[in-house]
Amino acid sequence: MKKLIIIMVCWLPLVSMAQEIVELWPDKIPNSRHTLKTDTLKENPTIAVFLPSKRIANGLGVVICPGGSYSWLAYEHEGTDLAKFFNGRGVAAFVLKYRLPNAKNDIEQHKSPLLDAKRAMEIVRAGAEKWNLDPSKIGIVGSSAGGHLASTLGTHFESENRPDFMILLYPVVTMKGDYTHFGSRKNLLGENPSDEMVTQYSNELQVKENTPPTFIVHCADDRTVPVENSLQLVSALRKKKVPVELHVYPKGGHGFGLALNKPRLKNWSNLMIEWLEDLSRIK
Repeated sequence: MKKLIIIMVCWLPLVSMAQEIVELWPDKIPNSRHTLKTDTLKENPTIAVFLPSKRIANGLGVVICPGGSYSWLAYEHEGTDLAKFFNGRGVAAFVLKYRLPNAKNDIEQHKSPLLDAKRAMEIVRAGAEKWNLDPSKIGIVGSSAGGHLASTLGTHFESENRPDFMILLYPVVTMKGDYTHFGSRKNLLGENPSDEMVTQYSNELQVKENTPPTFIVHCADDRTVPVENSLQLVSALRKKKVPVELHVYPKGGHGFGLALNKPRLKNWSNLMIEWLEDLSRIK
């Protein structure tokens, strides 16, 4: 018991205000060289559950994938901060702490983040009644490299883990050399990925007719992840007749999150809520 208390205290700053922490893999973690899961919540993939007041809950839910170039997680800025915003609009939020690609621990380093995202979606949908959700209104949100993970789930899903919608903030989309973020690509696919692997994880090439409706925000002056990532994805979605809404702001750079200190850009979140409300009515 003493050991558990210490673990929880160490992990507490990252999950402040979360009502619950759920381990994705309570038994053996797939695609891992470890035969057993580790003892600490800090090392195991989890979702942190953030629920809105029952008074304003609308049945919508989102799994949030923070960015960080597949080398770290912007857990607060692109995770818990977004979760609290969603809660204020009646949306339940589940912040995903996914495994980062690590050749030492993973059997195939590129597989672990997507395995965790799929599992998170399955857990949230299975817990819809417990968390007061509509199981047909659970989406995926991702920023930067987390946007790549979110769009990978939106194009590589199975029926049980298909998100009902995608929300992508300044996402990495392509792994091709023209517009990719090379840090994310290297961390996910390794130093010299094969052409086949590059194609597999260039999500603009993997869009399906049943890829979920998508909302995207990007800035034209983003020097980290070029806006062409979003433009190419929009083109692919339109060719497959997938509903998509794109907002490109002239200035704002990369990694702006809720953009609370950027007077014009910060309105993106209100536009997103309007889009979600409209999407719910259509469904």
